[in-house]
Amino acid sequence: MNLDEIYIKRCIELAVKGAGYVSPNPLVGCIIVHNNLIIGEGYHKQFGKEHAEVHAINNVKNNSLLSKSTLYVNLEPCSHHGKTPPCCELIVKMKIPKVVVGCKDHTKKVNGSGIAFLKQNGVEVIENVLDEECQKLNARFFNFHQKNIPYIILKWAQTNDGFIDKKRNENKRRINWITEKETQVLVHKWRAEEDAILVGRKTIVNDNPKLTVREYNGLQPLRIVIDPDLKLDLNLKVFNQTSTTIVVNRKINKTIKNLTYLKVQSENMILSLLIYLKKINIMSLIVEGGKETINHFLKLNYWNEARVIISNKEFKNGLKSPKIDKKYSVVQNIGKDIIYTYYND
Repeated sequence: MNLDEIYIKRCIELAVKGAGYVSPNPLVGCIIVHNNLIIGEGYHKQFGKEHAEVHAINNVKNNSLLSKSTLYVNLEPCSHHGKTPPCCELIVKMKIPKVVVGCKDHTKKVNGSGIAFLKQNGVEVIENVLDEECQKLNARFFNFHQKNIPYIILKWAQTNDGFIDKKRNENKRRINWITEKETQVLVHKWRAEEDAILVGRKTIVNDNPKLTVREYNGLQPLRIVIDPDLKLDLNLKVFNQTSTTIVVNRKINKTIKNLTYLKVQSENMILSLLIYLKKINIMSLIVEGGKETINHFLKLNYWNEARVIISNKEFKNGLKSPKIDKKYSVVQNIGKDIIYTYYND
C-alpha cells in the first residue's frame, strides 16, 4: 500500500464516523497532509452541516501550510450550492495545490464537475485511489441515486439446525432469543446506521418488538410495519411514541402524531413503499423479518445485502429460515455466533 492509499484509508476511517447521522448525504472523510504529516482532518458529521473538507481545513492550526499541502478525500468534492457552499471553491480559495480523490461522485449534481473545477483552477488532482473500497463505503448513496430506491439490508438470525423461530403456542407470545447478548448489541448498532427498519405483521404479533435502538448510542430509525388489513392492536410496543412509525396498508391514509398510515393500492406493495421512501429521503432500509417478509424481498430481488446470524443453539423444530442462493462474501465471529454477509451484485 503506497502513501496515497494509506491516507485515503484514513479518510475512510473518518467517514464511517458519520454513519447514521449524514443521510441522505454520503459518508466523507478528509485529511490534509504537509511533508508526510497529517496537519488537519475531519469528516461530515451531520446532514445539513459542514462537509468533511471544511472540518479538515478548519482543523489546520497554521493556514500558511495549506498552500504547500495535499488534501485527501474519499469522495469527489462537491461543486454545487446546496445546504452548504461548494467544497471545491473553498479548496481553491485556500490555495491547496493538490487533491487526491478516492472515487468520483457519479450523481447528477456532481458527476466529475468537482474534479473539473479543481483542474480548471490549477489544482493537481489524483483520481481513483482505492476506488472500489470508496465506492463500497457509499454503496447506499450511489444506489439511492442510481436506482431511486433505498439500499436494502435483509437481516435474520437462525439456529445451527436452520430454524428462525420455535413452533409457536398461541398463548405464549414472546421473543425466542437465538443470538448472544454481544450480537444483540451489534444489531442495535446496525439499526442506528440505517434510516429505517421494516418488519411484517406476524413479527409484531409474535415478538411484540419496539424496533428501537436501545443497546447502542445512535439515532432512532423510522419504523415500518406491513399490515395490509390493519389487524394489529395499537397497544403493541411498536406503536409507542418514542419513534415515528409507518403502517403500510390497503385501507387508509392518515397521520396521528408519530404514527402514519400509508395506503398502498398497488399489487406490488413493497415497490410502492420503496418509491415512497425515496421521496422522503430514506436512503437505507434494514428488513428484520419475519420469514414471509424476508422471502418476499428475496423473491422480488429487492435487496442489496443480507446479514445472516447463525448461533450454536438448536431448536430441533419450528419455523425454517429463509435461504439465499449465493455464496457469502464476509464471515465474522461474535462470541458463539457467526455472521455471514451476502451481496446481491
